Amino acid sequence: MIKLKKQPNKNFKILNISDPQLDDSEWNDGEKSKEIITNTFAQLIERVKPDLITVSGDLSWSGCHAAYGKLADMLDSYGIPWAPVWGNHDNQGGADNVKALVDIVCARKHCIYESGDEALGNGNYVILIEENEKPVEGVIMMDSHDRMPYTDENGNVHSAWAKLYPEQVEWYKAQVKALQEIGCEDTTLVMHIPIYAYREAVEAALPKNIDPRKVSIEDSYKADTWNEGYKNSFGVMWEGDRVCSYPADDGMMDAILELGSTKHVIAGHDHVNNFVIEYKGVKLIYSLKLGLGCYWNPKLNGGTVLTVTGDGVTDVKHEYVNDYI
Repeated sequence: MIKLKKQPNKNFKILNISDPQLDDSEWNDGEKSKEIITNTFAQLIERVKPDLITVSGDLSWSGCHAAYGKLADMLDSYGIPWAPVWGNHDNQGGADNVKALVDIVCARKHCIYESGDEALGNGNYVILIEENEKPVEGVIMMDSHDRMPYTDENGNVHSAWAKLYPEQVEWYKAQVKALQEIGCEDTTLVMHIPIYAYREAVEAALPKNIDPRKVSIEDSYKADTWNEGYKNSFGVMWEGDRVCSYPADDGMMDAILELGSTKHVIAGHDHVNNFVIEYKGVKLIYSLKLGLGCYWNPKLNGGTVLTVTGDGVTDVKHEYVNDYI
């Protein structure tokens, strides 16, 4: 467990960035891709003044080791603790490649990371935020892997986006219980591929007569965009009807509700979704994407900020950087 200190009587800010995903050539050519990511990140640091930076996966492409080094240099240059989880593209090179990426990333002074049990992937670990030695927030980082088989209702086997292993769900429960035993009652889960409950949340919160691709950012903050009971939702779903999770229930939401500790889940992966929907008392969050890597919409460029008080996370907002629209 990694421990960070919150200053008394001062909010602790977590800045989450997601899917930067520039390749070697984009980092090296000095063209617009590098400019956008470095300038956007600089603005986020200036506005948010974070105490912790989390990265919810797809730091680059699995074979682009130089790009991981360039991104790590940028993240480390501000002297702020930063903590990554791996995304599907990071995992595509296999376990040995991820170990090589860990060596690259963890060579930086301000990177905080634990590989954890190899049977569960790489990068399942906990960050504990304390104020005057009192636990106020646990940040649970989890590896959501790449792809895995899925058998549909007709018995056909497909390749699907991965889900957490059942053993990881049990690991999550054990971490929450351990945190609760030391008085930490509030936790946040950070991962790359969203859990299945994101699909259920969209089904519950979004009216059937609304085409999500036509909802503007501004309108997404209006109560009448959402169904009754979900009026505090915001953010868009410009992937259309797509939540790119494993297509069957992964059991994670049941575990979250059983223990009652995790009030916020942050995912990346779907670059032009950034909704925040409170579903069954848990805010399911798509982080804003950082930069143009792979694909993007410049209106959704930036990062997502969680404010931690003495009572845990009390606020979630997107910090948009709109210079490139």
